[in-house]
This record gives sequence, C-alpha cells and structure tokens, in this order.
Amino acid sequence: MNFVHQFHPSVLREYDIRGIFGETLHPEDAFAIGRCFGSIVLRRGGFSVAVGFDGRVSSPTLEPALVAGLEASGITVLRIGCGPTPMLYYTSSVEAVDGAVMVTGSHNPRDHNGFKMILGAKPYYGESICVLGRMAASGDVVVEESGAERSLAIREDYVSRLVEGWDGGNRRLSVVWDNGNGAAGEVLAMLLDRLPGEHVLLNGAIDGRFPTHHPDPTVPKNLEQLIGEVRARGADVGIAFDGDADRIGVVDDRGAVLFGDQLMVLLSRDVLARVPGAPIIADVKASQVLFDEIARAGGQPLMWRTGHSLIKAKMAEIGAPLAGEMSGHIFFAERWYGFDDALYAAVRFLSVLARGTQPLSVLRRALPQVVNTPELRFPCCEERKFAVVNEVAERLRARGAHLNEIDGVRVTTPDGWWLLRASNTQAVLVARVESKDQAGLGRLKAALIAELIASGVAPPNFAADSSEH
Repeated sequence: MNFVHQFHPSVLREYDIRGIFGETLHPEDAFAIGRCFGSIVLRRGGFSVAVGFDGRVSSPTLEPALVAGLEASGITVLRIGCGPTPMLYYTSSVEAVDGAVMVTGSHNPRDHNGFKMILGAKPYYGESICVLGRMAASGDVVVEESGAERSLAIREDYVSRLVEGWDGGNRRLSVVWDNGNGAAGEVLAMLLDRLPGEHVLLNGAIDGRFPTHHPDPTVPKNLEQLIGEVRARGADVGIAFDGDADRIGVVDDRGAVLFGDQLMVLLSRDVLARVPGAPIIADVKASQVLFDEIARAGGQPLMWRTGHSLIKAKMAEIGAPLAGEMSGHIFFAERWYGFDDALYAAVRFLSVLARGTQPLSVLRRALPQVVNTPELRFPCCEERKFAVVNEVAERLRARGAHLNEIDGVRVTTPDGWWLLRASNTQAVLVARVESKDQAGLGRLKAALIAELIASGVAPPNFAADSSEH
C-alpha cells in the first residue's frame, strides 16, 4: 500500500507534535507518525518502540492508530497503557527499546492532544520533527511489514523506583496532593501508600474532561483548591501536577506558591552538597536569584533555552546532575535518569523538607526577595515574532546594552532584567521582568514597552499585580 500523508501545518512543533483533536489532529495523523517514526527506527537498525498514553478522552483513539502505524513499519511495540509521561520515559531508560512515543496533551486544553518522542536515549525534537513531516509528505517510509505488539506491566517497577528516591529524616510530613484528574492518578495512589507521612489525594481519578480545574500547576487559579485544602488541614506542603505529570507545582504551609525557580534553589542546594562544583541548568525565564544561589552553593549556573527537549539535551551534553524550568519541568540526573519527572521531583523535594526542621514558608521567605511579573504571553503573528526579537536585539546591541541572546533577548541593567523571546509553539511573544523593587520594575517595564512600540507591537498588559518572591 502506498503511503503519503500531509499533517496540518500547525501540529509539527519545536518540542513535540500537538493539535486539536478532530480539527487539526486525527487518528490518521497518529498512524502517519507511527509509520514514519517506525521507519526511522528501522533504518537505524532498531526494531522496538514503547508506547504509552495519557487520560485524555481522545488518547484511547489515537494510541491504537499510532501502534498500527508502527506495526506497519515492522516495529515490535511495547504498550504500557495509560499513565504519566515519565513512566514512559522510565520504560525507555530501563527496557531494551529503540524508541518511545507518548500520546499526551500535557497541560494543554482538554480538546488538544499530541505526541512526545524519544529516539534511542535522546529526545526527538526540533528539525527532526520537520524531517518526520517531510517523510510523510513524500511517502519516504520502509516497505510495509507486519510488526508485533505486547503489553508491558511497568507500573509496579516504576513506583518502586520512585520510592528509592526517598531519603528523608524522621519528620513526618502532612502533604496534600492534587492530581488534577491527570494521567498520574493510579501511579500516584500507589506511591502515596509507600511514602512516610500523612497524605491526602485530591482529584485522583483519571478523567480527561478535567471536571474540577484545568491541570496546569503554573497557573495560580488552578491551585486554589490545593491552597484551600493545605490551609484547612494545616498541612506542611501541597503538590500539584499537570495532565501528564512531567510538571510540578508546590504551595507552602501558608498556601503561598513556590515558583519553579524557587523550588530549584532548594533542590540545587541539596544536590550540590553531594556533587560540589557541578553545573546546574535553568531556563532563560528563571529569576536571577536562582543563578546567584547556585553559585553561592558552589555550583556552576548555566542559563539555557526554554523547552523540555532542549534542556534535556543540554543536560546530557554537559553532565549536569540537575536542571529545571520556570514551567515546573524538573530534571534529575543524580540518582535518576535525566528526564523530567514531577513525581520523582516531588519525592526528592519532600525528602529535603523532611530532613529539615523549618516550615516551608520559612524557607521560602528566607530566599532573596525580588519583585517580578509573571510570564506574559501576548499576540504577535507567526511571520513577525522572531523578526521582532531580532530587531530589538539589534537596537540594544547598537546601544551597548548588556544582553544574553541564548533564547531571545535577556537584558540586564542596574535595576534588574527583562526578557523578550518568541514562542516556539504559538503566535505569541513572551516577556518577563524582574527587579529588586517596584521603582526599578517600573523602569524595566517602560524600557521593554518602548522597544515593542519601536517594532510596531502592542505591549502586554502589565496591569496584573507583580509577584514578590
């Protein structure tokens, strides 16, 4: 059978493949991904691919189509069933497979879905995804063959391995967990049965309709239920996950949110106590406080590009034991496998907290205090977004500004810093501003607004209150 397929142009993204089910993403796309990715694996001398799927309503439809495409390429498919994305990453790390594909919409709206891929031991992203698209369009696949499949029961092994990450002290913690009806539900229930302390699980049932709230722990509104339960129960900490549990959110005993960079400060100190002088990576959106605190703890801070695939690749390249993003992706290589796993990050974080004596709120308030904006995303057409960033960088370079251009432009002044970057996945620009005080924040905002206006772009709405952390 001749194979040719055209993807909707919006679904092939920088880090993965994503679309709206029934509009831009269909079972035929899933089959095509399997057909092309399977061909790539075969041509590299491989023969096996692990496949998992999350709890979205459309995932049980997309996963069999993906498997059929892989089998049509002669691949042996190991199906691990429904669960969190990190469980598939774990499978690819400990089983003799040549690739892995996860069907997941992650933290996106409930009618979205997508695919995350691993080839060999490395994330499959960027130009490689474009190659997959070109293969489908030209029919450049291996001759159709008959593959095979088998089910792989990996959940028990995965949970046991998560528990090995626990090295807390004698302090019994009271923890409220919010699964957000995401794909981690069954795994999380098993994990909580084995961790010391008192645990309360909210929204544990896997339900792709997300009836209580959207599963994105970086949005404060989505943490309101968790915050209320932590306060009502007098718990030590609250932990939330996104839809496929590769991103973590944390609230302290007073119900205040710990952002990704604050969480990374506490984790970095712990890791550096065992791996002194190690490089630790954070993305360009992270607070300067994080980079300063890594250095103060004896580490080598490295600012890198935003994106879980990009961070993972850099981490492997330089041998970093830890990396993290503002979005809540936390990557451990020390005592783990180098992939982003919010469940494992939670176990490690609770271990740090349990070995100490102070409430998390005290640890949070002890961090250097700054004022900053949240991540601001505002419209800019696809054709202009990268050009705008380049124009701004060119003007700033001409004025001798202090720039970091690893991912967009991050401009440092005596007041602090501001960031402007183009999203790799949407027709938007992304901005963030941070200073030591509100006056400095105002000056930095004005500088950013002036640059946007000079490039003909309407600036973001800064009316939202700036946060202190």
